[in-house]
Amino acid sequence: MENNKTTNILIVGVGGQGVLLASEILSETAMKAGYDVKKSEVHGMSQRGGVVTSHIKFGKKVHSPIVPYGQTDILISFEIAEALRAVDWLKKDGRLVTSKTRIVPPIATGGKFHYPDDPAADLKRKVHHLVVMDADEIARELGDVRLVNTILLGGISHSLEFAPSLWEDVIRNRVKAKFVDINLKAFARGRELAKEA
Repeated sequence: MENNKTTNILIVGVGGQGVLLASEILSETAMKAGYDVKKSEVHGMSQRGGVVTSHIKFGKKVHSPIVPYGQTDILISFEIAEALRAVDWLKKDGRLVTSKTRIVPPIATGGKFHYPDDPAADLKRKVHHLVVMDADEIARELGDVRLVNTILLGGISHSLEFAPSLWEDVIRNRVKAKFVDINLKAFARGRELAKEA
């Protein structure tokens, strides 16, 4: 990443998954790395499992918080159909890290909306730089389902120039003390999975 380039990141998910904390950790990490950072969030109907989206832009000087359509460098998705819905926001050579998590909305059970049969296969056809991980399962294995956000951040961390220690410092600062160690493990696990992929 060049120092004068603006990096555009879009985070998508469903209410209650941890999108907003992930965007706060990412934004603070970029600020501590010396970048100008702008962030914008759309909460939707988050209390009812609605879509939550966070736009993050950082660079030497950033004027607008909104990522332009088709100009996303990195897309992070907490839910795999949301990744498919947002995939056209990615640049041609953009990177996508998504959880395999499937949250089928009630509207899909009534026949008015079709939930994709195999969103991972659809994404593979559309995205060259793709990492699909079972972040929910990893979080359960680590002992806390709320760890998905730090797992996914670990998954994109190789695509950004920030030192792992900088990410870790921000995680220590952003999560409650009793959850620091488990979040650091989750971040490390996400890094491992992305590297393997």
